[in-house]
Amino acid sequence: MKYSTILFAVLILAACSGGRSDAPRNLDNACSMLKERKSWSKDLKSMERKWGVPREVILATIYHESRFVAKARTPRKYTLGVIPMGRQSSAYGYSQALDGTWDWYKRETGKRLARRDRFGDAVDFMGWYMTVTQKKTGVAKSDAYNQYLAYHQGHTGYNRGSYNGKTWLTNVASKVRERAAMYGNQLATCRRR
Repeated sequence: MKYSTILFAVLILAACSGGRSDAPRNLDNACSMLKERKSWSKDLKSMERKWGVPREVILATIYHESRFVAKARTPRKYTLGVIPMGRQSSAYGYSQALDGTWDWYKRETGKRLARRDRFGDAVDFMGWYMTVTQKKTGVAKSDAYNQYLAYHQGHTGYNRGSYNGKTWLTNVASKVRERAAMYGNQLATCRRR
């Protein structure tokens, strides 16, 4: 009886753990990723219906933010090269949302139990954020390049043009746009299968 109770508790904990935290095998193929992670397709469709942000824009942003690693964090900072001094920022999870922005999302949407390392919550957050971006900056939800710049710099920073002169950042935004186009083409073909 004692062992069956322990086994039952372990199974319950495993079921509640939120699923896999590793990235899918083929990050260059949206169809392959969604085939491997079947629940992601439902999460993305739900986000697209609710917020109107194209799935490929969300997927391309996640690729460049976390490479689809559920528990991704920014690198640690070190003093004198060896003494750990915390992380570069509070960014965490698929979306790399900062603590304050994530708290804002939870307040605004009433999703108090949302977690950044849960794919469905992360894509809902990103759809919400990109919708707010459209309202505050005028950037179309389908504009992967400018949505990424606003996602990275924040709405105020984007409106100020804080990305100007940051060639590394505009280069990443260009890669996000290219990847979104690639994912969009792939999603159009895998839907027909």
